[in-house]
Formats: sequence, structure tokens, C-alpha cells
Amino acid sequence: MFGRSTTRERKTTEATLMRLGNLLLDELFRASPPGPIPKGKLRGTVLAFPGSRAVKPISKIARVLFWQGKVVDAEQASLKNLVSPLRLPLIKATLSHADSWVDGDPIVLIDYSRTSLVAHMVRDEIRLVGPNLYLGVVFLWRWRVGWFTLRQRGSK
Repeated sequence: MFGRSTTRERKTTEATLMRLGNLLLDELFRASPPGPIPKGKLRGTVLAFPGSRAVKPISKIARVLFWQGKVVDAEQASLKNLVSPLRLPLIKATLSHADSWVDGDPIVLIDYSRTSLVAHMVRDEIRLVGPNLYLGVVFLWRWRVGWFTLRQRGSK
């Protein structure tokens, strides 16, 4: 369904991704390129229970109360998560290109193992699935546990 293609050929949005179940998100992730390391402020969307009616309300609650996205420091190849209703820049990670734990192909790696006491067991992998839109998979102690999106500012 998702064969390898350029992001310009796709009209993928967060709403589109919310409608896909885990299997289709996995297929899209595997078919997508890593893209460049993103820059600046990235709006985050939690994709809990993708493909179900619960995904949208959970996403909204998560954005208001817990996680709004990430702020990337391109010069330092690092980021901080925007957390809490105050959007505090906390929970630091490093950024690099690496091989995916999903399929061994290239991804942009968000690595907390050496930068965060709170999230040292977390690894995020992202791939570019649309213009300025990344699909991310979350690993917790090497177990795949969730999905999220990141969108660069200034894009819909």
C-alpha cells in the first residue's frame, strides 16, 4: 500500500495517521525515508490506540496536560521535550541518523540513554512521512510501545 515514494507525492496529515491502525502505521513507517534531522520547534501528537475512536480525544488530552512536542537545537544535535501545561523544555535527548530497531533501515534517532535520568530507557525513531511531518515509534526498554508525530512549525 505504501511502497517507497517521495514525501511530495503524499498528502499525509496527523488526522490521516490517526485513522490508520498499528499495522498500517508500521507499513508506512517501513516504507518511509528517514529525512533530515528536523530543526526548531516541533508540534507533537500522541497516537495512542490508532485507528480507534479513542485516538483523537487521547491525543487532545495528552497535548494539553502532558506533551506538546519537542524543541531541537540543531547546532548541538539535541532536543528537549515540551512537557506539562506550561510547555516546559525538559527531558533532553541527542539526535543522529542510525539504523532502526524496526527494520534495520535508516531513521532519525532520538536517544535519551545518555542525557536523561527520567527517560534513559526510551528510544524514539522517526521517519519523514509527509512534508515536514515525521512519524515516530517509541521504544521502552527495547519494547515498541507507541506512536507519535512531529510537525515542523509553519506547516499544516
